[in-house]
Amino acid sequence: MEVSVLNINGQETGRKVTLNEAIFGIEPNDHVLYLDVKQYLANQRQGTAKSKERSELSGSTRKLGRQKGGGGARRGDINSPLLVGGARVFGPKPRDYRFKLNKKVKNLARRSALSYKAQENAIVIVEDFTLDAPKTKDFVNIAKNLKVEGKKSLLVLPEANKNVYLSARNLQQADVMTASTLNTYKVLNADVLVVTENSLKVIDNILIK
Repeated sequence: MEVSVLNINGQETGRKVTLNEAIFGIEPNDHVLYLDVKQYLANQRQGTAKSKERSELSGSTRKLGRQKGGGGARRGDINSPLLVGGARVFGPKPRDYRFKLNKKVKNLARRSALSYKAQENAIVIVEDFTLDAPKTKDFVNIAKNLKVEGKKSLLVLPEANKNVYLSARNLQQADVMTASTLNTYKVLNADVLVVTENSLKVIDNILIK
C-alpha cells in the first residue's frame, strides 16, 4: 500500500512510501486487540478501593434484638451489614489489576490495530518536522493543513520532541507519542494517525523481528 508523503503545509512532496504489508496489511485479530486493550486499561487502575468489613468497624458488640421472633432477619451488633451504617459484605480490597500478556500477542495486537487504520485510510504520512518553540497555535495550523483538525489525532514521532509535545498538550483531541511507545489502545482510540517518515522505520524495526 503506497501513501503520499505530505509536508506540514498539507502539500504533497512528490514522494511516496510503501507501508509494510506485514504490519499494515494483515488480517486483524479482534481477540488479541481485546486482550491488549484490557491489559492497558487494567494497568491504569490504582487498585486502592477499600471498604470496611464488620471486624474493622468501631461500635458496640451488644446484640440489638432477639434471635427469633422479631419478624426480620437475624442480626447481632450495630456493625451488621443489614443495618444502615453497618459494614459491607465482601467489599473491595486494595489489589493489583495488572496481568501478563506474551510479547507475541502484544505485537500481533499492535499490527492488527495499525492494519485497521490502514483499511480505513486513516493514516497520514508527513515528512519529519520540528518546532522552534512550544506554541499551540503552530500545532493547530499543522492540524488544519493536514485536514485532521476536529478529529482525534495521534502524532507518531521517531523520538521525543519536547516542543511538539508541549504544543499539543493543551489540545483535547490531539495526542503525541514516540514510535517506540506506540500501543494498541492509543492507535484504536484515535480517528486518524499522523506518522512521520522516520517513525515508519522505527515501527518496522520494533514489530518485524
